Amino acid sequence: MCFFDSPVGRCEAVRELVLLDETQQECACEHGCPPGFDCPLKGIFTEQSGVTDPASLPCRRAPPPPRRPKVRGARVVDEGQPRSEAFVFS
Repeated sequence: MCFFDSPVGRCEAVRELVLLDETQQECACEHGCPPGFDCPLKGIFTEQSGVTDPASLPCRRAPPPPRRPKVRGARVVDEGQPRSEAFVFS
């Protein structure tokens, strides 16, 4: 059995339940809100978090690396390289 007694509130900006026992800056970093965003829960968050030091949190999440498209059946051939001949096993 698990008890979760932290205060939560529904944020209409991200359409999720957010923890209110963290600072507004921590919540913004966790949910990806831009700096200067008009938070609908402003004034409800705690002033000082006991969980982490706000200075140790990254300001924003790093974007994921770009994905290379998968190409089926085609190979990218370098024009400077000579083409290799096919091997025939007998």
